[in-house]
This record gives sequence, structure tokens and C-alpha cells, in this order.
Amino acid sequence: MKTSVSIKDLSLNFGAVSVLKDLNLDINDGEFLVLLGSSGCGKSTLLNCIAGLLDASAGQIFIKGKNVTWEEPKDRGIGMVFQSYALYPQMSVEKNLSFGLRVAKVPQAEIEKRVARAAEILQIQPLLKRKPAELSGGQRQRVAIGRALVRDVDVFLFDEPLSNLDAKLRSELRVEIKRLHQSLKNTMIYVTHDQIEALTLADRIAIMKSGIIQQLDDPTTIYNKPRNLFVAGFIGSPSMNFLKGELTKNGGKPVFTANGVSFSLEGYEAAEPLQAGRKVVLGVRPEHIKVDENLGPEVHDATVDIEEPMGADNLLWLKHAGHVMSVRINGARRFKAGTPVKLSFDMSLASLFDAETEKRI
Repeated sequence: MKTSVSIKDLSLNFGAVSVLKDLNLDINDGEFLVLLGSSGCGKSTLLNCIAGLLDASAGQIFIKGKNVTWEEPKDRGIGMVFQSYALYPQMSVEKNLSFGLRVAKVPQAEIEKRVARAAEILQIQPLLKRKPAELSGGQRQRVAIGRALVRDVDVFLFDEPLSNLDAKLRSELRVEIKRLHQSLKNTMIYVTHDQIEALTLADRIAIMKSGIIQQLDDPTTIYNKPRNLFVAGFIGSPSMNFLKGELTKNGGKPVFTANGVSFSLEGYEAAEPLQAGRKVVLGVRPEHIKVDENLGPEVHDATVDIEEPMGADNLLWLKHAGHVMSVRINGARRFKAGTPVKLSFDMSLASLFDAETEKRI
């Protein structure tokens, strides 16, 4: 597949502090890549390096095969949408959209054509004569996206564009951005700390921690087969349940044992041989635990600690063998605190990590 953006051995230091460390990343032509991580992980710094707003300490950046490491932002063929709308308050929406083109001395006919196209794609034609103060937050962010859109570039960069909006607007604009990508088929690099945005928008997600990409994969693989303990705990709401224990043998077969209780690992696809005596962490997502119905061959006793009704879903917190774990069940099923229940794990969807290296095994 053709590469749109290529980052080679990129490092960035602020004085003695290393923010990005020998980072390598290839982004395919037309791909929607999400940089995901908590605050301070380096995701926005990486985006700003691609945009040319920060100078790299080492390494190179290529866009469409051209080395742009030291190019000015305007010469990189990128359009950028920031967290803040950054609109000119005294200008109408139409003038905000066309301002960069007018400064670049693009012919008037071409400006009108691009503004009309962006307004149509983003459904903001009725707003063109208004000023930013007369717009809602969602409308302002659409205009900000439109301003990047009119540049007619190959690569769009989004720096947490929805974080200033309320939950309902975020959900609506997320759909708009996905539709926009399907329509334009341009390369899009999107920074967020919101895992829902990442899972719903991305072709691939790069999960970052301390300036290093922990895992680069499609959303399904990252969710079901996290490469390490950090990725497993970062993705999923509520988080994956973690049980600390060790590998033992039962009838010659490896089993997981924690607090004196053993769990069969039947169905788990290990990447390497499971050696008895190894300290491990078993990870199971809340929706991969069955309670009192459709139970697997191995059943364990537990007690309901807390119930959290969430509409379509119901979240149970169960006490089992010294652990407290969350379980997601159908919202129509209700359990009172203190109720004894039976549970079973779907081991084919579980994750097993080495307790020392924290890597998936």
C-alpha cells in the first residue's frame, strides 16, 4: 500500500526532557490514523512535528514521499484543525473559510468553488453570512474543519477537535468526521484521549505512552488482543478486569491459579508455551464474563457487590475469591447486592500477561 506520511527515527527534546524517542510510523494513503493516549504521552507533540509547528531534535518526516522535516507548515500540504476553533470573530463564516486562500492569492473563482464545496460537505451553507458569535459550538467546529478543507490538501491533522463540545455534539460530529473521511478518502491523522473516538473513527490506532507507541493496530485487534498490560487497561470502559496469579498444571494442562482458585485456560491462544510457575496477570473484559446464564463448562461462585444500571447495559461488581470484578450484562437483568451468582469466563477472548515484563503471552 502507498505511504502518505512516513516518520523515521523521530525524537524531540525540550531541554533535558525527552518527549519523543526514536519514533517510527508509516501512515497509508487515505488512512484514518488515531493517535491515542493520556495527557503528556506525546500525541499532540507528534502531530505538531508533522505539521511543522515544532522542530524535531532528530529524525525525518516525509509527506507524499517529500522530505518536509524543515519545511514551513504552509509548504507541507497539510490542513490542520485545532481543539480551539480559532475563528476570526469579526469575519463572517464565508470570510473565515476563504481567508487563507485570499492570503495565498488563489483566484477568486477557485476560492468561491472551494468554499461552496466545503460548505456543502459540512452542511453549513445557511451559516455563511453569520459571524462566529452567532454560531453554536458544533457549528464553529464545522467551520474550523471547513477552513482546513478548502486548502484542498492530501493530509488533514486533527488535534482533539471535539473535546470542547458536550457529549451529544461530540457524538454527532464524530459521525460527521467519519462521513467526511469516507467521502474525501484523504489521509487523516487524529489526536484524542477519548477511546470511543479512537475505536469508532480509526482504521488503525497508535496507542502512546511516554513518547513511545505501545501498539499500532486496527481497533478490533487492539481491543481483543492488547500487546501489553498498559494497552489492555487503557482501552475499554469499564476497564478490563485483572487477576494476579501464576500458571500451574492440572492433569498436564496449564491452568491459571489466583488466591487458591484455578481457572482452565481452555480456548486461550497463547503466543508462546505456558510454563508452570510463571507469575502472570489474567485479563478479562466485563462483557466476556457470563453470569447465571449461557455459562461455560467451568463455573465459579461469586457474590454481587454493587449494581450500576446503565440503560441498555447493567454493570455488576462481583466479589470472587478475593477479587472484585466488573461484569457487563443486559440492562433488563437485575441483581440485588449480596445475591449469590455463578460466573464463567470466555477464555478465547481473555488476555494473559507476564507479571514482570507486562507483555502479552
